Amino acid sequence: MPAHILAALTLFMGLAATAAADPIVLRDIAGREVTLPRPAQRVVLSQARYLPVLGLIHPDPVGILAGWSDEFKSSYANEYQAYRRRFPAIDNVPVVGRHAPDTFSVEKTMALRPDLVILTLAFAGIAPGADPRNSPVIRHFDEAGVPVVVVDFFMKPLQNTEPSIRLLGAALDRSQQAEAFIAFYRGHMERVAAGVAAAGAARPAVLVHAHAGSTACCNSPGLGTFNDMIALAGGHNIGADVLKGATGQLDFEYINRRNPAVYVATGTGASGRLGGLAIGMGAGQAQARASLRDIVRAPELSALAAVRSGNAHGIWHGFNDSPLHVVFIEALARWLHPRQFADVSPQATLDEINRRFAAVPYEGTFLVDLLPEPAVPAAAAGPATPAVPATPAGHASR
Repeated sequence: MPAHILAALTLFMGLAATAAADPIVLRDIAGREVTLPRPAQRVVLSQARYLPVLGLIHPDPVGILAGWSDEFKSSYANEYQAYRRRFPAIDNVPVVGRHAPDTFSVEKTMALRPDLVILTLAFAGIAPGADPRNSPVIRHFDEAGVPVVVVDFFMKPLQNTEPSIRLLGAALDRSQQAEAFIAFYRGHMERVAAGVAAAGAARPAVLVHAHAGSTACCNSPGLGTFNDMIALAGGHNIGADVLKGATGQLDFEYINRRNPAVYVATGTGASGRLGGLAIGMGAGQAQARASLRDIVRAPELSALAAVRSGNAHGIWHGFNDSPLHVVFIEALARWLHPRQFADVSPQATLDEINRRFAAVPYEGTFLVDLLPEPAVPAAAAGPATPAVPATPAGHASR
């Protein structure tokens, strides 16, 4: 190769290497500026439930894990097994704590030599408007020179989901995939908001019964998180009228007095939650519906107008604290305003997420109705109308 061409090529490669080595400057949800020397390849998740969030933008989210908490294996056992079949190395990821902040070990985390630690506002103890420098866990990592970013899908999910996904995309060199998901997410959220506006001022009362059947009745969302989603979907959360925290307990007398128009049970389907809603990864539709029927047979719930009319439903609790709350919001909008959202299918939304984004597809029943949707009689459909396909195995009704 001529010397002048070799010199030019060497110069070009040097410039390319310099460009590739440019630091990545991020601004996280807490307003902190964080600089990474290169895209993160050794990530510690303070809350393991966010592994599927990483899987929305990264094809091998397990491969970049240096450590995590144990909650994905314990609280989302079926989802863990699905990830384990796709990524067997998940069994070897070191555990640095449980899902609670007081169990998280900064020392174990630093011993793993991560190039990024992912925290949440709630986990870091950062209240709205608080100075993140007052968070002990952030301060420890800052002093050790370990980069930390703060994301949020829980405290202000409607406000912080898009910037959190964009932040993770930039940190992991997956910005293109992150922007694709954001465009998908925004389109679906705007569609719901427009439909609720067109539906008018009516806001039916809703009881979201969290972890139904596996805990004392009735845990309910209060302010924030689910409440924000219920409002966007065009409903009124009866829990928010008396609960001033994110969650709390409602007594039967109050629930019966409010007599909500829509009842929604949530569950994870994890093996440790006996008597709960059998829903999520690997759950069958008949199994999920049977478990929902068992839950609403309780005398206090069976008397509700929502249960008597069949406007009672089950949904996977994992849609909470995740960008996949878009599925929950679409489902709730359909249950609250069936005419306005007759053409909206949350199951189709989940199917598209599986096709386009999820590293491990969400295969199972994630939404279920107390009463199955009526089949379309062949005679009524007429010869020119295509037959309605059966719901694929492992998929919930719309």
